[in-house]
Amino acid sequence: MLRDYRDDDAEAIIRVALAAFAEFEQHYSDWPLFNTNVAKMPTLARTGEIIVAEHDGQIVDAVAYVGPKAPKPAFFEPAWPIIRMLVVDPSVRGKGIGRQLTEECLRRAERDQSGVIALHTTPIMTVALPMYLRMGFVWVREAPDILGVPYGVYVKSLA
Repeated sequence: MLRDYRDDDAEAIIRVALAAFAEFEQHYSDWPLFNTNVAKMPTLARTGEIIVAEHDGQIVDAVAYVGPKAPKPAFFEPAWPIIRMLVVDPSVRGKGIGRQLTEECLRRAERDQSGVIALHTTPIMTVALPMYLRMGFVWVREAPDILGVPYGVYVKSLA
């Protein structure tokens, strides 16, 4: 079940986010700093919409949708809506929930009458990146590295 984030979900989405990124620890040059930044996921609700997925009453996945013209990192075009921090609890991977959350972000971008939607990701995310490519996202440019890990900006046309 997908639903919008509530303030009392913060602890659960931090837990999911930290679990989702744990497998990438060896790639980042400052893992404690990276974890500190991941744990800030609830703050994305200030400028965007966090969507959570529940399974058996527990939050197992989350994503942030940041609409057009809302504040976002400078490597994105200001008018683009973006997908931020798609996190999937390792215990429920492979069930298509990450794709459902991404599709919900696409619906929200269409609701906002956007012609495109963007995100940034890295080749080390060997499940997420291929999913985005299968969904029609294409690489448009490099994004700044995050603690030694290369990232790229990907855009999907909604027209």
